[in-house]
Amino acid sequence: MNLKEHYNLLYNSTIKKLKNNNYSVDTLINSPLDNRFGITLLIRPSATVKNKIQEFISELKVLEPDQYFYPSSDIHITVMSIISCYDGFTLSQINPTEYQSIIKQSLHQKNKFNISFKGITASTSCVMLQGFFNDETLDNIRNSLRTNFKNTTLEQSLDKRYTIQTAHATIFRIQKPLKDKIAFINLLKTYKDFDFGTFTVDSLELVYNDWYQKAEKIQKLYTFPL
Repeated sequence: MNLKEHYNLLYNSTIKKLKNNNYSVDTLINSPLDNRFGITLLIRPSATVKNKIQEFISELKVLEPDQYFYPSSDIHITVMSIISCYDGFTLSQINPTEYQSIIKQSLHQKNKFNISFKGITASTSCVMLQGFFNDETLDNIRNSLRTNFKNTTLEQSLDKRYTIQTAHATIFRIQKPLKDKIAFINLLKTYKDFDFGTFTVDSLELVYNDWYQKAEKIQKLYTFPL
């Protein structure tokens, strides 16, 4: 996949829709009735990169204070949704140790790699950072996970929603009607190619999580060094 082309197509399509007030409001973000949980293998950006992200988020907050902004603790890149979030899933339904074992096997001889957050893209419901990786390590990890989980009887939903190929990170979600869509679009254009920095991925986290990866709701299950 050509990531730059993919991110640009998504961005351009979204900007057109936003101009026509065609966007999605997420009503479940603060709902006590939202009981969607799953398990995810993810990457955490470095503190330096997250600080730059928060500078952008601060500007978004000025324009759209009623929206949902990801705190630094929640910003992540999904390596793979092992079990995509669904209503009523609990950790008691699986044996996490079995999942740790398959993931360890999948990460065997996989090395550290770099991810660069260069610019932003968007969908009709959120704003995302454009993540780029410097070699094939992330693709190889994902393919190893697909192969190894396919050969088990463990509950899993790899690629059921879509085949994950990017390294984006969601940082903003629309939860109320936009106050000033033109100013919002202009700010997105300002940050379209902004360099948020590069960091080295030296470990992956397996977590039990809600849909939004809120720190107060997740449970870290295991950290895998690379």
